[in-house]
Amino acid sequence: KKWKQLSRLQRSVILFLFTFLAVCGVISYTSMGEPWKSLTNKSLDDQRTEPEIPRLKLANPAVLPAPQKADANLGDYPELSPQKPPKPPHIRRGPSNFQIKPPWRDGRLKAQRDTSRAVEEPVRADKEEKTEKSVISWRGAVIEPDQSTEPSSSKIKELEKPSSVEAEDQKEPVPITERQAAVIEAFRHAWKGYKDFAWGHDELKPLSKSYSEWFGLGLTLIDALDTMWILGLKEEFEEARKWVANDLVFDKNVDVNLFESTIRILGGLLSTYHLSGDSLFLEKAKDIGNRLMPAFKTPSKIPYSDVNIGRGTAHPPRWTSDSTVAEVTSIQLEFRELSRLTGDDKFQKAVDEVMKHVHTLSGKNDGLVPMFINTNSGQFTHLGVYTLGARADSYYEYLLKQWIQGGKKENELLEDYMRAIEGVKKHLLQRSQPKKLTFIGELAHGHFSAKMDHLVCFLPGTLALGAHNGLTADHMKLAEALIETCYQMYAQVETGLSPEIVHFNLHAQKGHKDVEIKPADRHNLLRPETVESLFYMYRFTGDKKYQDWGWEILQNFNKYTRVPTGGYTSINNVQNPSNPEPRDKMESFFLGETLKYMFLLFSDDIDLINLDKYVFNTEAHPLPIWVP
Repeated sequence: KKWKQLSRLQRSVILFLFTFLAVCGVISYTSMGEPWKSLTNKSLDDQRTEPEIPRLKLANPAVLPAPQKADANLGDYPELSPQKPPKPPHIRRGPSNFQIKPPWRDGRLKAQRDTSRAVEEPVRADKEEKTEKSVISWRGAVIEPDQSTEPSSSKIKELEKPSSVEAEDQKEPVPITERQAAVIEAFRHAWKGYKDFAWGHDELKPLSKSYSEWFGLGLTLIDALDTMWILGLKEEFEEARKWVANDLVFDKNVDVNLFESTIRILGGLLSTYHLSGDSLFLEKAKDIGNRLMPAFKTPSKIPYSDVNIGRGTAHPPRWTSDSTVAEVTSIQLEFRELSRLTGDDKFQKAVDEVMKHVHTLSGKNDGLVPMFINTNSGQFTHLGVYTLGARADSYYEYLLKQWIQGGKKENELLEDYMRAIEGVKKHLLQRSQPKKLTFIGELAHGHFSAKMDHLVCFLPGTLALGAHNGLTADHMKLAEALIETCYQMYAQVETGLSPEIVHFNLHAQKGHKDVEIKPADRHNLLRPETVESLFYMYRFTGDKKYQDWGWEILQNFNKYTRVPTGGYTSINNVQNPSNPEPRDKMESFFLGETLKYMFLLFSDDIDLINLDKYVFNTEAHPLPIWVP
């Protein structure tokens, strides 16, 4: 009756409203309902059937499952229960014309000409602070932060499975900061020297405009492949790819070091395969992986240090039958991933057997391991000497990273890592004078030495990574103290660059700093460890001081190690600003690690190599964390 009493106009309005609400409901269900569920629930195989990139093939799906041999019970480590994840750093945006695009998009999208022109401008270490609104200045001026609070784990888009160009176009491009642009300029300057004077060879000698060979396998080029991809350097990457396709040959009568060739060559090829989806790099990785396997043919299954990749033979160094503990326990991430991709479990079995064997060995000191292990007996040698520096460092790093890579299921690895960190606290941790810097020393037959290698500066980043993955919060506190020390190893030196080794003063002396440097230790090899840890610390805390410290280091690299004709050089004397005594050598890890970590440190995009999806090998090559 009421309906009939309404006028025609009133009835029309009511019908229109009901129709409008019904249409809105259908649209909302269609866009946010079942199709959304199907996207999140589709299988890994389904995800990998996305449109292929022209000429590049998408990465193959995992063949081997993640390890299932341990249950969720953490046994004697109740403190390892996952903690509340740290608040992600605010996302800050740089100038709109600094945009980095993945190389795979360049075939159908406008090339990055604006970025190229911007980053090619020379970097001036003493450039005045800019005051432009919402722009990161050369001196780290404050900018307006994005108020996004979405956690990093929910925002990742896996780089190993690049989606269609149409989907990418719908996302707002992530601008790069001016400091990142400075890193790109530094990389291009280093690459120019390598291309002009050392193309296809292992390492550049920038002063003599020549090269040096170690294995004769283009180490610098392979080490830098994924750096170029991450920096968005399309042309340089394509040029390097052509060399890999046409000139990289492993069938050579040459001895290579198992550890160095695994972390630099195998790791670099696997990482580049995952980032680019190009099967060329996987094929090359399988080739070198197979050629390295003879190293494991020893009485103890502890691998030899050297392999002839052409003849298929392996041997220890001429002067000993020992291998270095760090070297035999820091090849696991790469060989395990090779098995996962190929379906051939021989690679993973070989390296897992090494870890299981080391797990059972006597001769440890509260989780700390000696530096050498015999390939015949399988026992530790040179007992009683414990360090987190050369010959032992990455053993501790790979305990944690294998646990993360395998989906946090292999509890033996976690137990060994936790014991080792407790051993570090008990035996190697001290504080210096006068600034009371926390540092890691060495122990030799019960006697403590206040000596610390720059290599040890990997530890703050590793501790922070463990805390991010649910380990005790004390590890993050220790990381914060140690990264301050590593920064002071630069700041208290005349050139602002760290020496290879420092000795800390344990007793206050008038006129003495915390850091003392011996003449034999005052060289700098352009090492990455401090910058690596600065990257982790900034990524997990958002504290801009870590970016500022890294910026100081980059400026000092430019001031004291940059060669005008191209390249950077290691130096002999960090204490002499007027003559740092260049050594005429640019290590491959300067492009593979140092500049890569610099670029990531200066980024506010937490999805640029998301640390909930990738784990870096000890040469800064990101490999995917296995999804069950």
